[in-house]
Amino acid sequence: MAPPSAVSPQRTASSDRPSAAVPHEPGISESMAKVQMPKFPGPPEFTDKHAERDYLKGRLAAAFRIFGKYGFDEGVAGHITMRDPVQPDTFWVNPFGVAFSLIKKSDLIQVDHEGNIVDGGPVRLLNAAAFMIHGAVHKARPDVLCAAHSHSIYGRSFCSLGRKLDMITQDSCSFYNDHVLYESFNGIVLAEKEGNDIAACLGDKKAALLQNHGLLTVGGTIEAAVFWFLSLEKCCQAQLAADAAAGGRGHTTVKIHDDDAAFTYKTIGTPRAGWFSAKPLFDVIEKESGADYLQ
Repeated sequence: MAPPSAVSPQRTASSDRPSAAVPHEPGISESMAKVQMPKFPGPPEFTDKHAERDYLKGRLAAAFRIFGKYGFDEGVAGHITMRDPVQPDTFWVNPFGVAFSLIKKSDLIQVDHEGNIVDGGPVRLLNAAAFMIHGAVHKARPDVLCAAHSHSIYGRSFCSLGRKLDMITQDSCSFYNDHVLYESFNGIVLAEKEGNDIAACLGDKKAALLQNHGLLTVGGTIEAAVFWFLSLEKCCQAQLAADAAAGGRGHTTVKIHDDDAAFTYKTIGTPRAGWFSAKPLFDVIEKESGADYLQ
């Protein structure tokens, strides 16, 4: 017989529960956490908006390299945008047709909310779908610095099921009550209404499963939006595998209790957790590429 924990999540007294102050360290008490846990760093702060723009464009270029490394490119599909700190009613995006793995800071193009390219690199081609989706999101969500969307393999596969994530792993709890299902597909997003509908469905959440399409994540930092995308992609992969394995045995997956999912979310689903979790990804891509994306 399987141990009880394999079929029924075990409850513990609140005094013994892991602290929300200690990510990924089960069994650490609240009192120990207060003694041992260092203060997490945060994103750099700028007084000069032009210096902030330059820094963020470098991070956006790095984000594309990360997406390229993980195979999130599909021909010319996919886009990541960053709200401009100097002109907040504009955003920076990848030029249409330039490979994620080759993008440099100087390649990025700046677009206003009418779809006009106002500045940027030598390839000034704008993906209309990128403008329709991201323009609507940036308009509707002033708190969003960055939005990411691509046709990743597990994300688009899961999105064909027309359902939200189940809370079956610790990592999926990052999206507990913080993702939506957009239950429509009308082809490539080339109409303003479709972009507005996606933004309205997203609401104040950090992620959307676009039915028959793919994943969309947003964040108050570039790092958070990128990490949420990678994490959501892996959660889709994990659920596809778990559902298949359970179904093959005539069973269903074990779901995490709502209160435990909510408790876990407070540790790994916050904006600061998203930013900090992405740090290794950006450190590695800088090392591997020699930071040539900063050109």
